[in-house]
Amino acid sequence: MSYKHLFQRALAAAPERLHFAAHSHHLWPDASYLGQLAAWEDGVRLADRKWERVMGEIWPAAQQHVAAELKLPDPSSIVFAPNTHELLLRIASARPGPLRILASDGEFHSFRRQSMRWEEAGSATVERVPLEAIVERAKAGDHDLIFVSQVQFGTGHVFDRVAELAALAAPDGPWVVIDGYHAFMAMEADLSAVADKVFYLAGGYKYAMAGEGCAFLHAPPGFGMRPEITGWYAEFEDLALPPGSIGYAPDARRFLGATFDPSGIYRFVGVRDMLRQEELTTAKIAAHVDTLRAQLLAELPIEAELLNPGSPARFLALRSPNAQRWKAELEAEDVITDVRGDVLRIGLGLYQDGRDVTRLIDALSWLR
Repeated sequence: MSYKHLFQRALAAAPERLHFAAHSHHLWPDASYLGQLAAWEDGVRLADRKWERVMGEIWPAAQQHVAAELKLPDPSSIVFAPNTHELLLRIASARPGPLRILASDGEFHSFRRQSMRWEEAGSATVERVPLEAIVERAKAGDHDLIFVSQVQFGTGHVFDRVAELAALAAPDGPWVVIDGYHAFMAMEADLSAVADKVFYLAGGYKYAMAGEGCAFLHAPPGFGMRPEITGWYAEFEDLALPPGSIGYAPDARRFLGATFDPSGIYRFVGVRDMLRQEELTTAKIAAHVDTLRAQLLAELPIEAELLNPGSPARFLALRSPNAQRWKAELEAEDVITDVRGDVLRIGLGLYQDGRDVTRLIDALSWLR
């Protein structure tokens, strides 16, 4: 089965490229191009009034799509921002410090760097533990914020004990933040049972296929009602307050900042609408990827340790002292993968088919 017809523009832009980095920068489907055009056309057609359409139609449509994907009971618990880092800062600002943070030792660079800077500034103490130890350590009950990725970006290891962390969460602490960037639309998710307990961060850059500028946060009701880092969009419903008052929207918009580029949200809605029209669910996409993964593993011509066997992650994490060199040699042949330390990551996506995997296997067989 091939879905290349949905990605004609991206594939035609570099026809000789063999792109196996869907986990890093997913190729964009044609529907995202139409979404980008719609954002531009609305901007010039409606001018100042474009925000009525953005916040009145596009934003709610995007909220509905996220809520449907994650089985969330209330779309108003979703807020969008240009990136997840911006949302993380607002979450942290809503708790009095210095913060006592618990995190896994495999978090993405954005959180890793920020948490280290908080430590350096005395704004937080951070305890980092292996993924498999985080629940037991969290039960010790002496943390303000618990942060963990649903799928570890480096190894593809999956955290499947969200419900246990959620059971510890409360509005007065601790707060549980799940980084779902490598899980959202890569694997089926049902947050309905924990929607009132956990924050969930993800976005459009990876498997949502919408590109940059469309990160989102699910914010549980009653948690973080007055973020210290805030913008005027967060008080849209309270603009009639007396002078000097600082109001907040009662829903997830309390985590909003200020003026933003809405084109990423347009692209996300365009892609999700396309998937619905094509009857392509996350489960169906995952099944397509599973077929490609099985083909690749059956004929993998390199010696490396597979770190994530059986993982639903959309990439293979292959550990080898040769990983850096392999990535460079592949890139010289316009075969795109990526590397994290000594781990070569090979990503799989909807825009690939069995012929692409055959070409990749041939390219791998030439590695020294």
